[in-house]
Amino acid sequence: MRAWMLAGVAAIGLAGSAQASEVARVPHGVVVTPDDGPAKRVRVLAYGDDRFRMSAVPGTDLGVLPKSLMVVAEPAGDPAISEAQGYVTLKLPKASARVRLSDGQVSFLDAAGAPVLTESARGAFAPETIEGQRYFTVSQQFNRGTGEGFYGLGQHQNGQMNYNGEDVELAQHNMDIAIPFVVSTRGYGLLWDNDGISRFGNPRPYHPVGEDLAVTSGGKAGWKADYYLDGRLAVSRQEATIDYQFIRDQKNWPEAAKATTKASADTGQNTAGVATQQQKVVWSGDVTAKTSGVHKFQLYASSYFKLYADGKLVLDRWRQNWNPWFHNFELSMTAGKPVAIRIEWEPNAGYMAFFHNTPLPAPDRHSLWMTSDVAKGVDYYVTLAGSVDGAIAGYRALTGKATLMPKWAYGFWQSRQRYETQEQLLGVLREYRKRRIPIDNIVQDWFYWPEDAWGSHDFDKTRFPDAKAMVDEVHALNGHVMISVWPKFYPTTDNAKALAAHGWLYQGNLKMGNKDWVGPGYLNTDYDAYAPGARKMYFEQIRDKLVAKGFDAWWMDATEPDIHSNLSIDERIETMGPTAFGPAAALFNSYPLVHAEGVAEGLRETQPDKRPFILTRSGFGGLQRASAALWSGDVAARWADLRDQISAGVNISMSGIPNWTHDIGGFAVEQRYTDQRPEAQAEWRELNLRWFQFGAFSPLFRSHGEFPHREIYEIAAGDDAMYDSMLWYDHLRYRLMPYLYTNAADTWFNDGSIMRGLISDFVADPKTWGIDDEYLFGHAFLVAPVTTFEARRREVYLPAGADWYDFNSGAIHAGGTTITAAAPRERMPLFVRAGSIIPTGPEQQYVDQDADGPIVLHVFTGADGAFSLYEDDGTSQAYQQGKFARIPMAWNEATGTLTIGARTGDYEGMPAKRAISVRFYGKDRATAPDFAENPAISLVYDGKPLVVKRR
Repeated sequence: MRAWMLAGVAAIGLAGSAQASEVARVPHGVVVTPDDGPAKRVRVLAYGDDRFRMSAVPGTDLGVLPKSLMVVAEPAGDPAISEAQGYVTLKLPKASARVRLSDGQVSFLDAAGAPVLTESARGAFAPETIEGQRYFTVSQQFNRGTGEGFYGLGQHQNGQMNYNGEDVELAQHNMDIAIPFVVSTRGYGLLWDNDGISRFGNPRPYHPVGEDLAVTSGGKAGWKADYYLDGRLAVSRQEATIDYQFIRDQKNWPEAAKATTKASADTGQNTAGVATQQQKVVWSGDVTAKTSGVHKFQLYASSYFKLYADGKLVLDRWRQNWNPWFHNFELSMTAGKPVAIRIEWEPNAGYMAFFHNTPLPAPDRHSLWMTSDVAKGVDYYVTLAGSVDGAIAGYRALTGKATLMPKWAYGFWQSRQRYETQEQLLGVLREYRKRRIPIDNIVQDWFYWPEDAWGSHDFDKTRFPDAKAMVDEVHALNGHVMISVWPKFYPTTDNAKALAAHGWLYQGNLKMGNKDWVGPGYLNTDYDAYAPGARKMYFEQIRDKLVAKGFDAWWMDATEPDIHSNLSIDERIETMGPTAFGPAAALFNSYPLVHAEGVAEGLRETQPDKRPFILTRSGFGGLQRASAALWSGDVAARWADLRDQISAGVNISMSGIPNWTHDIGGFAVEQRYTDQRPEAQAEWRELNLRWFQFGAFSPLFRSHGEFPHREIYEIAAGDDAMYDSMLWYDHLRYRLMPYLYTNAADTWFNDGSIMRGLISDFVADPKTWGIDDEYLFGHAFLVAPVTTFEARRREVYLPAGADWYDFNSGAIHAGGTTITAAAPRERMPLFVRAGSIIPTGPEQQYVDQDADGPIVLHVFTGADGAFSLYEDDGTSQAYQQGKFARIPMAWNEATGTLTIGARTGDYEGMPAKRAISVRFYGKDRATAPDFAENPAISLVYDGKPLVVKRR
């Protein structure tokens, strides 16, 4: 045997084979030396009955592959290994892997032996040198020419639901979360184990339009660029590309077109300031392609902008200037035939760049294709469960289970950017209680500390004279309080000095001299979360200053890490190091995971009887094990951004992260709203109301944003219908808590999801694959948010395979049909699947105010159904030790009977008896749900089985 083989391995004989390849059996798998191809070693290991890891390296040492940050599982299983006809096969009880000996190509098969996922020819390993270390750019394509649907990949803001045919860059950014996990409609999942920047789809990065597409204007090469100040043409010139993407690119702005600026007064986050003169730039040019086909474009932009193609309006958007983002579109182009492009932009000291990528051949465009810029080799995991839910369960078996959040976290949260004083925060919670508006959590956002002491975790005593007393009053009001904590430090603070003494503060941003937006601007940096000692010290600093005061939850902001906004990728990498774990370029996407894990571990050690709760702006594969939820970042308060949250939330859920939320109403607000202009008020209110309706059916229900204030009584003041609607949805959320909390518990016990793609339950209906504005909430509800101003109806597709009840009217519709659903301003279209059993609880002002209150079971007849009601103490870790109860329920359509089964399990404080009443719904009873107890079918449940006949 060769020296590279592991101790104790055995060669598998290749009797009768003329090949020179070698196969070595290792624990749980094999290592193959192929005859040919770029990979000199290919290893396949079993990780259970239906999971494999595949690794391929250009050299002979598989030990160069780094230990996974995402995967916590160890190899498991003893596959049967055989060799025949030039392949070695590893067979597990539910799946197989097959390696071609000639070139190391790997394919994965289901239990019946049918191919599910097949590698295309392996790409070359392109060498890179990073901080003196040898790396490679790697790429691997699968299932070339496939028609399957692809989902997951984290959270992205371009309204993409099915990623087949799309390009997605995986690079952490405010609003954009990179998780390199793909779920297929074929029922498998693929986890691409790389911590650096990666791409799904076209392996070629996008390039500025003008580099790979010819641009001419007025017979000259390049764009005609016209710069205006206060309506006067200031500069007209030719420009090869449109590139004001980063801070460093602003130096290219023509001097004569520069506007005077002043500091931003909204959040202080606009480092470029606000223009005091009206600016406008118009780029125009004829764009000509060399290749016919569908060309993909990205306009990276902030402020107001429009893009026209051959006179047709393609984009009309707005984004806050300090947080620009990509806007994707496609154009069908014919080789040699120009397309007239016109871009109109009101910069206001914003950012703009225009990118393009050439068409791929159709089989390549429709494939699963992963590429990473910095790698030691190709390394990925495959879970072959046969269903979407099974694939997600397999992913969690690899990366860690999703911990259950405290029950109160599923109630309503109120937040604001920001509560400036202790009294402001308390005044809001007092007002909610006074008005009897249900609420469980109030949030203290950033800048409660002294101006020059970011990272001190101290309170500015002039504004927060007694933070512990503030927390105590919140608790006395039966609320909880979450506080914002950052990985950021001013180097002058004692906490920063303690970290720096061990080399645990990043030096890049300090050396670059970048100052933040606070006051005169302060030098700042982040701590090195890759160093175990740094994570421990970071948490201890929080523990001593904040945990000790009784705060309940932890809002971890800017965890990408966003050390300084609007830097280029290479500049961001420079700010993110040096790290204790290696070059920042190789770790680019993984910081939010190790950061959250450090805090979660510290909380579990410090408060072993309490469930930690972390809300973080960025995440990575495995975050669900860190008691962490995600939110969608600083999205804009616009209708298109509201719609983008639907696919963003569904895909983050299908990336294995079940607890997710968003800023109801959008975080950043246009001037027409902040000025509270009368002509804009109707749209502002409707936008917030529609977003609130969506929020009530999101995993976490959280209102947050810039001025105008988002408190229900503030934003709906003078609009009784809006106020009543928001109150109705808030009460509905609490009524649905037995249903919602059961779904939340199932994320731990059954590896389930709360916010579910339609394909999760209806993959057999291909019409569901691309729908990007509907989703399932648990298994029972189909949610269809309204994302258009003044829409009073919308089309809703009801998946085939079930009948559907209109929740608002009780009318029933056949599945497999598209209906025009009523959508009055005060109600969102909402449907319930026939066969659903939905438990609701009493009206409450906070979670478990009436913990042993009556339950109403709503049975939507028309199909058999089942539900397993989950209950526990709501706050402790005891559920992991079996301290919980289940009440099984089953509806039998043929006999018309509901069986409430024997309760199993118990927990501290469990009520011995429970009042339960039942309401039946059917074609003969088209009525909206009534949440009051039903005296006609009223029972006392003591844990023994009961049978209820429909009446």
